Amino acid sequence: MMEDDGQPRTLYVGNLSRDVTEVLILQLFSQIGPCKSCKMITEHTSNDPYCFVEFYEHRDAAAALAAMNGRKILGKEVKVNWATTPSSQKKDTSNHFHVFVGDLSPEITTEDIKSAFAPFGKISDARVVKDMATGKSKGYGFVSFYNKLDAENAIVHMGGQWLGGRQIRTNWATRKPPAPKSTQENNTKQLRFEDVVNQSSPKNCTVYCGGIASGLTDQLMRQTFSPFGQIMEIRVFPEKGYSFVRFSTHESAAHAIVSVNGTAIEGHVVKCYWGKESPDMTKNFQQVSPPQ
Repeated sequence: MMEDDGQPRTLYVGNLSRDVTEVLILQLFSQIGPCKSCKMITEHTSNDPYCFVEFYEHRDAAAALAAMNGRKILGKEVKVNWATTPSSQKKDTSNHFHVFVGDLSPEITTEDIKSAFAPFGKISDARVVKDMATGKSKGYGFVSFYNKLDAENAIVHMGGQWLGGRQIRTNWATRKPPAPKSTQENNTKQLRFEDVVNQSSPKNCTVYCGGIASGLTDQLMRQTFSPFGQIMEIRVFPEKGYSFVRFSTHESAAHAIVSVNGTAIEGHVVKCYWGKESPDMTKNFQQVSPPQ
């Protein structure tokens, strides 16, 4: 939005006729100066469409503002103004607590997940992710809470609940960083549960999680892995950037490996696979479980 020198180059163009396209806007505004992009926003069905036009140069944007504000495009007088910076347009939710909601029925809307999760606390943002081309739901979404405890409760209590004829899945939303395609593809092919389950003995319930160069804590591991099942033990080695998480069942561990491998934790892409079962771990384990 801003140039390095703080001068804005992006215009808000509002009160558009519904027949206006990005192409038409670009044709008109490019006569004043080269445009970098035009983004049309039509999602608010009740309101008129509006768009953002970004110029390469501040002076061209300023000239376009003067020339185009109040002009008629397809019979409607358009309003042109400087685009407000994103912070004032949309509240910053990056430090909020984001919950992933999966396995949604196709008809479930953003409003539906909002109202389903509202009982757990104050929601800052919710959305069902749609396919840009078809406008259809992709079957998953996100709900953001102001409060971490509310998000934790929602994950625990909403996982497996029925919403519109399907049981939904919940988890912490881990943002996958856009890594260079080639390396990303090889390193983090989506693992399959069937394969992972059989890669280690049914007795093995330990997950290795590595690649967290900074910020690795017991608490972080618990937060990342608790949605997959009961955790018996966590060992962290912060200076080495890896940890071991032992679950109560082999299946829980396999689910954790499939879901967490290749995702970003604290900004680091992590690798997960089976941990080695050391004899002392199974011994401890026998003491934990009641005598058969």
